[in-house]
Order: sequence, then structure tokens, then C-alpha cells
Amino acid sequence: MTLLEYRIFHTVTQQGSFARAAQVLHLTPSAISHAVSSMEESCGFALFVRGKGGVSLTRSGEALYPVIRQVLSADDALAQIVDELKGVQRGTVRIGAFNSVCMSWLPQIVTSYKRKFPGVDIEIHQGTYDDVIAWIKTGTVDLGFLSTKSTRELNVHPLYRDRLMCVVPKGFRTLNPGYVTPEELRHETFVIQGDATDADIQAFLAKHRFAVRASCRVVDDLSTIAMVESGFGICILPSLILERAHGNVDAYPIEPMEYREFGIAVQNPQMLAPAVRQMAIHIEAFAREKRAENPQTNAGFTPGDGF
Repeated sequence: MTLLEYRIFHTVTQQGSFARAAQVLHLTPSAISHAVSSMEESCGFALFVRGKGGVSLTRSGEALYPVIRQVLSADDALAQIVDELKGVQRGTVRIGAFNSVCMSWLPQIVTSYKRKFPGVDIEIHQGTYDDVIAWIKTGTVDLGFLSTKSTRELNVHPLYRDRLMCVVPKGFRTLNPGYVTPEELRHETFVIQGDATDADIQAFLAKHRFAVRASCRVVDDLSTIAMVESGFGICILPSLILERAHGNVDAYPIEPMEYREFGIAVQNPQMLAPAVRQMAIHIEAFAREKRAENPQTNAGFTPGDGF
């Protein structure tokens, strides 16, 4: 099988249609169909299920997809290295990130990176921790932001400690002026998110052995704040999200201090394309500045060795 066939396979998978894949790759639908048939003949099994609404991967196709994505990523990396040796900085960097990083960090990171490397295209994929892990493994993204508590078998390069805050409805009375303790929250009703979304909050609740009474379960930070504002309960959120997400609520630091630690992860640090490696270095520099702005939360923090 050829690299072109791999790219056709990948594009058909992404688009869910031979016709749409043909448009993206500037080929005819018959050329796409012929290439897929040729791949299936070489493999000896079907790769796609054809239907009136489009096509989808067979189980065999799903098994091949991550490997094909890795081959295409390696080919992209090779092309970028050749361009770099010629003095040309081109390529594409695909980043996976959870909500608060998308809102608070990535706009600044992407803008400053593009000033340095205007020829590089940036793709942003927003999702849960589980989404980012899956995207890294399949090659959908080149690097991803993850909490150190959510990375499973992936190695994360720690970047930052983000203080956990208790978000409460207006009028909530704390036992201590200006902060709350875990003990006083023990009998409160919580608004919580899924495990894939807030692994750090789940770890906080488990650490203090809270028997959580949850009034509702949501999937994003803005909905969580809205539920608190409406009186459904209280919640724990990282301070990073509160820099951009506001509501008619109050937020108190937790004492003793609790925090979420996050960083970036890649599938294979030795196989990073030049543009991706430059992005990782750029993110590390950005994180250093942010740690300097929040010395109390990041006191004693030890970042990773770097890419």
C-alpha cells in the first residue's frame, strides 16, 4: 500500500464519505473508490461499511487506523524536517486541550506562536481528558494538555499548578473569612462533572472521603457555574476556568491549598516534527511566565525535563 492510499483511508475515515474525501483531496470519487478497493484487496478484508448515509470503519479498519495515522504523522514529520533543513518553517501542529486551557491559555499561545512561525497551521481539538488521550494515541493530535491525574499510560510533562477553588451561590456563609476548609464542605450538595472531565476534583473528593450528594451532573465548566448560580449546590473548579468564566457566584480558595497539576503529553517524544517541537518549547516558555505570575500556588513545583 502507498502513502497516498493511507491518506485516502484517513480522509475517508474523517469525512465519512467517499465524495467528501474526494473534494478534500482534489481527486475524483472514482479514484477514491478504486484506492479503497485496492487497499481492501491487499489486506484481504473490508475496511469500510458502505451505506446510504456514507461509510464507516469496520472493526478491522478501526484496528488499522491508529497505525496508519502514525505512519502519516511520521511522513509529515519527515517533510517538516526537510523544509527546516532548507530554511523553511512550515507544517501543521494539532493540539488537544480541555476546556479551561482552551479558554485561558491557547488564545495567547497560538497568537504568539503564529507571530514567530507564520507558515505553520494550528488545529485545536477541544474535549475531555479521555478525548485528548484517545486523540494522542490515534495521532489525531500531535500533543495534548492533560492533568497529571488523568494520563494513564501516557507520560505527561508537568507545566503548571492550578489552584482549586470552591464556587458557591451568592449569600453562602463561610466559617472563615476569605477561604473555606474541606471539613465545612462535607455536608454540602455538589454539582459535579463526569470522571473524564474533572479527574482532579474526583481525586479531591476521594482524598477527603466525601460522601458526595450530587444534585446534578454536567459535562462542562460553564454549565457547572450556571447550576451553582441557580442554587443546585456548590462546586470545586480550578482557578484557570474562573479567569474567563463568570457568573453571579462567589469563589473561595480552599485551605490548606489544593491544586490541579497539568502539562502536555505526546505519543513519542523522539518523533516530534520540528513545528510540533517548537510548539512544545513555546508552551513551556509560556508556562514559566504563568508560574512566575502565581508563585504561591507553584512554590516548590518541579517542571519536566523538557522536549
